[in-house]
Amino acid sequence: MVRRNRRNPARYLAPLALAASITGTYLVVHSTLSAKSSRAPHAATTSQRDRGAKSRQRSTARKFYTVQAGDSLSTISVKTGVPVATLESLNPNVDPGALQAGQLLRLRQ
Repeated sequence: MVRRNRRNPARYLAPLALAASITGTYLVVHSTLSAKSSRAPHAATTSQRDRGAKSRQRSTARKFYTVQAGDSLSTISVKTGVPVATLESLNPNVDPGALQAGQLLRLRQ
């Protein structure tokens, strides 16, 4: 009597299931990315970038900034385009943790 070794079918099905799940994931991600890129026109993103650059140019021409409610040195830095280190060096008497609305900060010399 010859006894045949019968292999477990999972040895063949597991790699097939893995390949199918990878292919399905790729298709879902690819279709999502394609849909997002077709919805966002490139002209709008460049115009937003241009507006941001223009506002930064205008704000750096100012010599002082008036602190608004809720401002911190980092938010002022983003609004004005002046690095936080520069704000700190130009305003040595200002406590960054105790900014008050209406306070004037020097932006440039």
